[in-house]
Amino acid sequence: MNGTGVWAFARLELAESLRSKWAALATVLYLSMVAAFVWLGLRESTVLGFTGLSRVLLNVANAVIVVFPLVVLVGTHSAIVRAKTSGFFELMLTQPARRVEWFMGLLLARVAVLIGPLVLVMLGTGAAALFIEEEPGLAAVAARCMAITVSLVFSFIGVGLWVSSRARTVERAMVWALVAWVVTAALHDVLLIALLLRTTLPPEVVFLLAALNPSEAARVGLLTSVDPELSSLGPVGFWLANTLGPSVALALAVGWPALLGLLATWRAGRNLATADLVA
Repeated sequence: MNGTGVWAFARLELAESLRSKWAALATVLYLSMVAAFVWLGLRESTVLGFTGLSRVLLNVANAVIVVFPLVVLVGTHSAIVRAKTSGFFELMLTQPARRVEWFMGLLLARVAVLIGPLVLVMLGTGAAALFIEEEPGLAAVAARCMAITVSLVFSFIGVGLWVSSRARTVERAMVWALVAWVVTAALHDVLLIALLLRTTLPPEVVFLLAALNPSEAARVGLLTSVDPELSSLGPVGFWLANTLGPSVALALAVGWPALLGLLATWRAGRNLATADLVA
């Protein structure tokens, strides 16, 4: 794989993202969430003892878990299938470039556009604490929130690319991307609750079914920042706190979405390497 080719394709994809306003959209969404939660988080009320910028970071991270999987899927679902249907791959085949170089350039561009603004916003919020008010433990909260949200966003980048590599048309890719978001953001909780109402499952199985959803794993990781005993989750939370502990739950919240993103990205690359590039 030629690094020069990867960088050339990455610059091409970045230019396209800037032209289509995707980078601006991601930045505006992050800044809007921070602005809204700054107004809420710097007030006197507290949630489980959290106030100030630490509360802002936790609220932003929770908003990212709900909103940005959809934004990421919308931004990645058409990346590969659109290049195929638009004739871009036919042009690429006439150039001394390999498929893997284009795919790596695409991945780097999507990571820069969708994760870059998030990292900058998190770091900027942490830096603002030096001028607004000093909060003990803010750096740890900021690092934990950034690790969880970056891992979650990366997982959905991988899922979006995998969907795009499997779909035959842009419309089908959009439908599958929306299905993936609805299942992870809404239906997963409903289906799991319905299963618990109908059957009696041990805590291990309940936790496994919940943790398979990267959004749920990330949410548990954020809860360990607020409530190390996870009392808000009820009996399952007490089992998690006593069996795994906050550190292992946090590692799972970061590790599983990152692993899922890597697996989905690898699968998307394999699909692209063996697919017919001419529609």
